[in-house]
This record gives sequence, C-alpha cells and structure tokens, in this order.
Amino acid sequence: MISKETLFALSLFPYLGFLWFLTKSGKTPRLALMGFYGTLVFVAVTIPAAIYAKVAYNESLANVDWVHGCAEAFLTIANILVVLGFREAVIKAKESSQNGGEEQN
Repeated sequence: MISKETLFALSLFPYLGFLWFLTKSGKTPRLALMGFYGTLVFVAVTIPAAIYAKVAYNESLANVDWVHGCAEAFLTIANILVVLGFREAVIKAKESSQNGGEEQN
C-alpha cells in the first residue's frame, strides 16, 4: 500500500501539470493564477511546519494549533487570490458584454 507521504508527493505532479496548462493557456486571470501558484507556497511552508511540530512538540502539525494556523494562513491567502481573480474576470466579462450590446443598438 502507498504511504500517505508518497501519495502526497505524487499528487504534486498533476497539480504542476494543471498549473502549466493554466499558464500556457493565457486565459486564466493573473490574480487567480497567482493564487493557484500560492498553493505551492502553502505546500512549501507546510512541510517544514510539520517537521517543526514533530521535532519541537513531538506532535503532528494538526495538533499544534499555532503552527498549523500559521501554515494554513498561506492557503487562505492563496484561496482569496483565486476568488478575487475570477471575480474580477466575471465583472470585466459582464461589463464587456453590456458595452458590446449597447453599441449594437
């Protein structure tokens, strides 16, 4: 059976592919794309945070609230960027369709 650590490491490859396609398409809102890349920052922060929790407290990351909360803050920021990026794109698309419709009348 595959360990959770191996599965976690393997899950990065599909995500990197996802980021590659999003970036290459050029259609993803810049702010949202930054948020998706920010998820990698979250992963990069979580790994040392988990090691610290184990070494300093002999606990898993989930059991050391202040370390876990600090690591999760990076995921929260990344998610906010994704939402704001797509929100901005929806607003621009609505404005564009409204302006295009008015010009044809």
